[in-house]
Order: sequence, then C-alpha cells, then structure tokens
Amino acid sequence: MSDKCQLREKLKIKRRYFQGVRREIADAEILNCFLKAFSAYDSFFIYNSFGTEADTQNIIRELVKAGKKVYLPRVEGDNITAVPYGDTETGAFGIREPVGQAFTGEIQVTVIPLLAVNLSGARIGYGKGYYDRYLKNARTLKVGLGYGFQQEEFEGEAHDIPLDLFLCEKGISFYADVRGAVEL
Repeated sequence: MSDKCQLREKLKIKRRYFQGVRREIADAEILNCFLKAFSAYDSFFIYNSFGTEADTQNIIRELVKAGKKVYLPRVEGDNITAVPYGDTETGAFGIREPVGQAFTGEIQVTVIPLLAVNLSGARIGYGKGYYDRYLKNARTLKVGLGYGFQQEEFEGEAHDIPLDLFLCEKGISFYADVRGAVEL
C-alpha cells in the first residue's frame, strides 16, 4: 500500500473517532471563521458534506440565507460540475447532488473536501482527481475545509492543484499570497 493510501486510511479512522461535543464545537468554530473570512464574496462552489467530513450544511444554509449564490458539485463521468443550489438527489458515492442545469461562469470561492493537507497546500482527497481536474482551469479562490488534525506532512504530486488556504477550527493557514482576499 502506498504512503498516500496509508495516510488516507489513517485520516479516515481519525475523522471517524472525532465525534460528539468536540466535533460539534469544531464545526461551530469552522462555521464562524468561514462566515467572517468570506463575507465579502458573493458566489461559492461548496461540497455537500457527508459522513465524517467537516460540516458544510450549516455553511450552505447561512450563505443561502445571506442571499449568496451557492453551487454544489455533481459528478458527470470523470468530472464534477457546479450546479446551482436547490433540489438534490442521491448521486455518485451516495452523496446528495444537485439536479438542474450546470453553471459555466466563474465562481469566486471554491470549498474543497480533503483527507489531508500539507504545509504547501497540497491536498489528499479521495483519489478520484475530480477537484484537481475542476480546478485546473478554474479562476477561483481555492479553500480547503477540514479539521486541524488533517494537517500532515507528505509529498504532493505534480498533478496536484495546491490550495490557496486551509480553514479549520484553529483558524486559517495560507499557502498563496491571498491574505488580503479574506477577512481576518
């Protein structure tokens, strides 16, 4: 088993045991930090959390309530596409995906799930490459969302699209010169 696969498994286990009050507090901190940091933005492409991922349900709800444009990912073959928030159905991998017409314009902030992130902003996802393919041609602020323990040391790969920043319950780690792009 490769180092990357071993790290994926290790972090899936860590996330599975990160639950209860500690997780609720962490998700509340992530929500507060996210809303403060990105209040100036109008459009968001954000993953629809499931299982042990850092919660995005409350973030999505607050963004919609604030009148922001919210898009969720939908798997289409080997790619993901952004679809306006609205009705969903169970899609690939058992995740709720939006129905409707795909959006092809620019989106200011893309919120990306991850299993691990390193000090350079390289991330380990679930191994299918959907987000790397999407981000390859997207002009967007690339935000990784997760828990502090998901920051790990590992070597990124040439095809990895690095994050601009990582937001967790402990705050924000910057990997690109985007400090002025978020509220601190």
